[in-house]
Amino acid sequence: MIITVDAAAEIPPYAQVRSQLLDAIATGALQPGTRLPTIRQLAGDLGLANNTVARAYRELLADGVLESRGRRGTFVRDQATDVVPDARTQRLEELVRTYVDGARSIGVPSDEIVGALDRALGS
Repeated sequence: MIITVDAAAEIPPYAQVRSQLLDAIATGALQPGTRLPTIRQLAGDLGLANNTVARAYRELLADGVLESRGRRGTFVRDQATDVVPDARTQRLEELVRTYVDGARSIGVPSDEIVGALDRALGS
């Protein structure tokens, strides 16, 4: 499993980790029953704070994508692929809302926001 975090990205590191784990589950790179690295191990590998990875794991646990088996670790749930589309859609809505709210806070009108999205999608 390869996860990368872009410190310069506007998306927070925990969200990048969360999104990449969702993608890996959706594409089958992470199969149901797969044990994930410990929070400490993944945080160390990525050069992140433990709490950053813990937040990503916590959100995926709450979404029903992962399950904690106590001292045995954190695993991809057997039914994770059933939940992934809903979890991804919810996260996408959150990201879009954050973007739109940020753009509106600096006075950007809706048509310019849509134009910026179109340009970003075209690149």
